Amino acid sequence: MVELLSRLPSIPYPPEQEGWWSPITSTIDWCEENYVVTQYSAEIINTLTNLLFMYLAAKGIRNCLKHGHDTVFLVAFIGYLLVGSGNPMQLVDELSMIYTTCLMNFATFSYGKSRQYSTLLAIALVSLALFITLYYHYLQDPSFHQNAYAILTVIVLLRAMYVMEVNIRPKFRSKEREIANPRPHGGVKKVQVKEDLRDQEILRTMWKMIAFGLSIFLGGFAIWSLDNEHCSTLRRWRREIGMPWGFVLEGHGWWHIMTGIGAYFYIVWGVWLRHCLNYRQDEYELLWPNMWTMPEVVKRGGSSTNQGTNGSMKKEL
Repeated sequence: MVELLSRLPSIPYPPEQEGWWSPITSTIDWCEENYVVTQYSAEIINTLTNLLFMYLAAKGIRNCLKHGHDTVFLVAFIGYLLVGSGNPMQLVDELSMIYTTCLMNFATFSYGKSRQYSTLLAIALVSLALFITLYYHYLQDPSFHQNAYAILTVIVLLRAMYVMEVNIRPKFRSKEREIANPRPHGGVKKVQVKEDLRDQEILRTMWKMIAFGLSIFLGGFAIWSLDNEHCSTLRRWRREIGMPWGFVLEGHGWWHIMTGIGAYFYIVWGVWLRHCLNYRQDEYELLWPNMWTMPEVVKRGGSSTNQGTNGSMKKEL
C-alpha cells in the first residue's frame, strides 16, 4: 500500500522546524511531526481533527437548549467542547476529558437519589477531579491521566448499562418502578403490553448505540496505541508517500475522530436514557436514521422525521 501511494503525485514533507508555539512544553509530543505544514500549528492534523469535537459539541449544546434536556448534559457538552478547543493547551485538553466523565458519573449515579446523596456525590466527584488535576500537574505522567480516564469511563458505562436494563426492560422492572409510572393504572393491560413492546424496541436501539459508539471508540484507541508503538515506522512511511496522502497515517488524528464520535454517542445515549427513566418516552424520540448520521434526542413533533413512534432506528426513504 505504501509503495502504491508513493507513486501518486505528492508534496514532499519538509523537515521539522521551529514554529509560533515553540518550544514544546507539553507532557507528550505525539507522533505527528512538528511544524511541517505551517509554522502556526505544531500538529496540523491534530488541530484540524479537533474541529469535529467543536462541531459535535455545538450540535449537542444547541440540542439541549432547544429541547430542554437536563442541565447536567448541557454542561457535559460544554466540557466536550473544551476537549476540542483545548488542543493548544494539552493540559486543558486532557483534564477536560476527566471533568466531562465526572459529570456523566454524577448524571448516572445521582438519578433517583435524595438531595443529600446527590450533594455528597457532587462533593466527592469535585474532590476527585481536583485531586487528579493537582496530582497530574505534579506527576507529569500521561499514563496516570490515561488510567484515571479509563477507570472513570468504565465505571460510568457499566453503571449506565445496569440502570438501563433494570429500569426499562420489562422483565427486570421492580414493582416500585411500575407503581411510579404516571400513566393511569385502572384496567390498562393492553396499555402495559404496548408500553412493554415500545420499551423493548427502545432497548434494542440503545444497545445498537452502545455497540456502535463503543466499537468506534475502542477502534480509535487501538489506532492511537499503534501510532505510539510504531511511530518511527509511520513517520518513514509518511515521508515516502508525501503530502497529502501521508496524512491518512496520522493515528492521533484518527483517535480524535473516532473517540470524538464515540463520546458524543455516549452523551446522547445518556440524554435518551434519562428521558426514558423519567417515563417521557412518548414526549421525546431518538433521531438516528442510519449508522452514518449523528443521533440526537428531540421532542416529538419538534422536527420533521420518518422516525417510528418508539424511537427506533429507521432508514430514510
